[in-house]
Amino acid sequence: MTKIHSSQTPSLDLAAIRSRLSAKRGPDYWRSLEEIADTEEFQEFLHREFPAQASQWLEPVDRRRFLRLMGASLALAGIGACTRQPDETILPYVKAPEEIVPGKPLFFASAFTLGGFATGILVESHMGRPTKIEGNPRHPASLGATDALAQASLLDLYDPDRSQVVSQTGQISTWNTFLQALQTEMEVQQLKQGAGLRLLTETITSPTLGNQIGELLSRFPKAKWHQYEPIGRDSSREGARLAFGELADTQYRFDRADVVLALDADFLTFGPGHLRYARDFTGRRRINQEQADLNRLYVVECTPSSTGAMADHRLPLRPQEIETFIRSLARVLGIEVSSGPMGRHEQWITELARDLEKHRGTSLVIPGEQQPPVVHGLAHAINHRLGNVTRTVLYTDPVEDHPVNQLDSLQELVQDMKTGQVDVIAVIGGNPVFDAPADLEFSRHFSNVRQRIHLGLYADETSALCHWHVPAAHYLETWSDARAYDGTVSIIQPLIAPLYGGKSAHELVNALGGANDRSSYVIVRDHWESVFGQEDFEQLWQRSLHDGTIQGTTLPQKQVSLHLEVPPPTAPMASTSEHLEIVFRPDPTIYDGRFANNGWLQELPKPLTKLTWDNAALMSLATAESLGLANQELVELHHQGQSVKAPVWIMAGHLDNSVTLHLGYGRTRSGQLGNDRGFNAYSIRTSGQLWFGSGLEIRKTGTRYPLASTQHHHLIDLTPHDRTVVEGRPLIRSAT
Repeated sequence: MTKIHSSQTPSLDLAAIRSRLSAKRGPDYWRSLEEIADTEEFQEFLHREFPAQASQWLEPVDRRRFLRLMGASLALAGIGACTRQPDETILPYVKAPEEIVPGKPLFFASAFTLGGFATGILVESHMGRPTKIEGNPRHPASLGATDALAQASLLDLYDPDRSQVVSQTGQISTWNTFLQALQTEMEVQQLKQGAGLRLLTETITSPTLGNQIGELLSRFPKAKWHQYEPIGRDSSREGARLAFGELADTQYRFDRADVVLALDADFLTFGPGHLRYARDFTGRRRINQEQADLNRLYVVECTPSSTGAMADHRLPLRPQEIETFIRSLARVLGIEVSSGPMGRHEQWITELARDLEKHRGTSLVIPGEQQPPVVHGLAHAINHRLGNVTRTVLYTDPVEDHPVNQLDSLQELVQDMKTGQVDVIAVIGGNPVFDAPADLEFSRHFSNVRQRIHLGLYADETSALCHWHVPAAHYLETWSDARAYDGTVSIIQPLIAPLYGGKSAHELVNALGGANDRSSYVIVRDHWESVFGQEDFEQLWQRSLHDGTIQGTTLPQKQVSLHLEVPPPTAPMASTSEHLEIVFRPDPTIYDGRFANNGWLQELPKPLTKLTWDNAALMSLATAESLGLANQELVELHHQGQSVKAPVWIMAGHLDNSVTLHLGYGRTRSGQLGNDRGFNAYSIRTSGQLWFGSGLEIRKTGTRYPLASTQHHHLIDLTPHDRTVVEGRPLIRSAT
């Protein structure tokens, strides 16, 4: 594990860094600020880098620490041996199944969902056990690709820390006992027409589950369905409503775009269609006989991202200033909108506007989910002004089954719980006790509900406050369906029987409605049979399972009319020299915290920082210097009446006077690998400033917090006079 190197990470020498940079002429190549400083401590670190550093393990204390830390990785290596497999009859085949050949894998099409949206996958199976996940070439959101989260989700299937039994107030119970108790509660709600019943789910794109919940609400007309995702898409929804007066989902055609402007949008890493977008975007950067021109990418952002690293032109800007930026850009492009001055960035905006105008119909402006609705609305207006709609920008009806403003929905639920209107609540997926905005005090009001039910893959922070916890089936253990970013439906089919008897969301909603004898397979199949009819349905069903998509379910393009009424600019932000800005972002490896117990993802170095097993308060070199902070120094962050302790990590390219926190760490009930890792950024995240805000205060604690980073691993110790030539050959080639 990389944690073994944490105490050996060389410290930063700011004076040495500034001295070396001031003496440089021409281009230089480096991987970290420590490498620029090139101190004796850094050279010693390189000399002792693994495996030569193994000599240090002979010291007894370090050796014990190493063995303790390596225990997690060693356990993962033998995970198949310690995980309970489904019951098998120890009898030989009377007639061996034709498709089962020992040692030869089979591949099954399924789908991995995140934020409700599906990505098509092919799952490799050996002798009835899934072993590897790859992308489905026939799926529009995948085209054969996968990301780290999808591939690592296989490890969650075999995680021995998963919830394994139905529990009642912490005591082991059974599914049948739960059904009996639930029936009693639902009989009471039947008399009240469901006035005290609440459902809280994550984003739902499953047509089957959406239909089930609709039928449940028809039976209990006074019940309410709430949705919440900590990494939500409220800005996209409200931005479309602001621009068009109705909800619409936006799709981007990067394969047709010559010029792209990303406004705080890391579209290569996050979002429902990021895999397809990455494939289309990079496809325009390949030189061949048919294509000689590359696309051009402009990025405006605060925190360095993978998308920003690909930019041809990158402008570091505070998230709060991006609204002023896009207002100025819209005005230059001829859109009537009030705007303040951009000062030193006016020339940058003028050149950008000229490039966009030059590529009318082949340009693209994409806002990030972290930006407010007005930025999204103005982006729609600019794309219309440039003639990009129907070319590089497409609109469809919402992919979600029941699109709502999820923050408003959660606030309404909290208010109902606070006033005692909720008798029974079923939390289907998600972990709101951990990730709800701190100012809502969700856990406090949640405890007022008389009967609390949780369906989850783990016995987490939310289940700890519930009367009933039902273990959820992993998506590779159960049947379901979900839509991709363009609306295409995939059937999620299992590859193995539930290892721990988990139940699906379909089965729990079915039980809430009083029908307890239908399996997920029957529920999903019956829904699609009712949609397509019985004629030739079996052929359609088999083809859908084989291909991984249901033919004809892609949403058609939607015609929208722009009638944007831009609200006046918000009040100008306080002086940047007096106030620090706080920025929240999903973690690149554990996302919103749901993957905190996944050893593969914890061990995976994060892009750009290369940190593992931790999060940190990211800031620029100048900001750290002005505050008198050193790398890995533990500080107290105070924001909106809340506080949390976090280590400092100095990040090259980060904007000055801003601090970025990654969400998802600080878990207390995630499992043995995820517990007590990092700090909980949700504890200072409020509903009024979900993604960024001013007024951050930082206080020194005088202590140091060791962080593990792989940035220096496998560095070649180049000679100081020429870092581009080693052993007589160029190590790095560069050209305009």
